[in-house]
Amino acid sequence: MKQPLTDTLSRPLRDLRISVTDRCNFRCTYCMPKEVFGDKYVFLPKSELLTFEEMTRLASIFVQMGVKKIRLTGGEPLLRNGLPEFIKMLRKLEGLKDIGLTTNGLLLNKYGKALYEAGLRRLNISLDALSKDIFSKMNGRGINPGLILENIEYVKSLGFSVKVNMVVQRGVNEQEVIPMSAYFKEKHITLRFIEFMDVGNDNDWSFQKVVSKKEILSELLNQYQLIPVDANYFGEVAERYRYENSDSEIGFIPSVSKSFCSSCTRARLSSDGKLYTCLFATNGYDLRQLLRENATNNELSNAIWQVWNNRTDRYSDERTDLQAISRKKIGMSYIGG
Repeated sequence: MKQPLTDTLSRPLRDLRISVTDRCNFRCTYCMPKEVFGDKYVFLPKSELLTFEEMTRLASIFVQMGVKKIRLTGGEPLLRNGLPEFIKMLRKLEGLKDIGLTTNGLLLNKYGKALYEAGLRRLNISLDALSKDIFSKMNGRGINPGLILENIEYVKSLGFSVKVNMVVQRGVNEQEVIPMSAYFKEKHITLRFIEFMDVGNDNDWSFQKVVSKKEILSELLNQYQLIPVDANYFGEVAERYRYENSDSEIGFIPSVSKSFCSSCTRARLSSDGKLYTCLFATNGYDLRQLLRENATNNELSNAIWQVWNNRTDRYSDERTDLQAISRKKIGMSYIGG
């Protein structure tokens, strides 16, 4: 195996995000707005999805090439049948240090125990407001935030480590920053504020709708004493702070106001087997075709090597309003957040 694997900007490959489905039971305005993803929207047929065996085979190759962490995403990953068995398969990969899962949390009361018994220990749960009116509008399905909060309590009781992700949008939910921080500080659950990003082309994004890390932090400092926390590892996306006299943390993912392209170590695998090297990518490399043409592991490895070794992505460094509007980008629900 060729080592080490880095791209044209000397960024190593360390993280793999696997989207297990393009389907979701929410219609969040910043990801899958119901005006676009309506009742007649055609999702990928099962025959086009990678099987869990195919995903595991690719994951094994990625781990051999330096990947240490895998995160399962969607769509909503809990809509994919058999997910606990997939987690068991991944846990057998020698060299893989961590598996996480990102979910909207609605189905955790049904699948949480099976996921824990399969060996999953870390969950990122999306929740954008405590206000029933605001959250029900944002998720596009009228879902009460109380249901998600109950499921968070449930998975915490099972032993999961939980982080909560909040996408903050101007004119939508910025008034929820303080209530959310107060609630999860008390619960000793890390809350992460995510700047509204121009992922895909369907969420009506503009710079004017972005509430920056600087703005959110300034508001929080009116309420709390916050102490910066050093990054745990190269490529950590969240900028972390700890509340004074508390072990509770908050984090910021400022990919619009403060790009982290220079330390991005993430590759993304879509549910139909496309390899993407950036969240804002236009095109992916088709690994499914190689798999189903009976490519050897060495051939798959060489293909992945070539894609990453030639990687030049730095979209967030270069983002402009015109570029964000005009560039055709892959959708977040398809590639995973």
